[in-house]
Amino acid sequence: MSEAEDLWVFGYGSLMWRPGFEFEEQSPALVRGFHRSLCIFSHVHRGTPEKPGLVLGLDRGGACRGVGFRVAARRRDDTLSYLREREQVTTVYREAWLPARLHDGRLVSCVAYVVDRAHPQYAGRLPASDLLKLVAQGHGVSGANVDYVQSTHEHLLASGIMDPTLSFIVQHAPASVRRFGDFSE
Repeated sequence: MSEAEDLWVFGYGSLMWRPGFEFEEQSPALVRGFHRSLCIFSHVHRGTPEKPGLVLGLDRGGACRGVGFRVAARRRDDTLSYLREREQVTTVYREAWLPARLHDGRLVSCVAYVVDRAHPQYAGRLPASDLLKLVAQGHGVSGANVDYVQSTHEHLLASGIMDPTLSFIVQHAPASVRRFGDFSE
């Protein structure tokens, strides 16, 4: 099996710390032309339509440091099926093939999930107060939104990546949310 037959997946949010698929290799990776943004109203995984949370998307412009995962060719179809089921529940993400530069200099084509700006769940840039409120209230089938933000923030820091928005939310979330993963007004 040649590496050219293998599948590369680019993770920039929860895929970094909970990929959910088997892989042969992982490497720090950089994608240009897109940036990590807390720009999607979550109606399933970290919120509901009545009380949405916020999750990350790859939005246009800038660059994004994340993780490239190499999946063996024999697991390619199963992995793509899994990712489509996980990432395209409400079709807010478009599947895209993006060039990524790995830590060792290799350039690989990765499947990545890019936000669809025309989708009703696209939040765009929100004021800090809205970010805090949405993250505090969000709870969906995958758990509390604040746990998602905290886990992503911690993984990014461990990888040497600073995300000012996630850092702000972690520092300013109400103490009840940080302690218990629950918020009620």
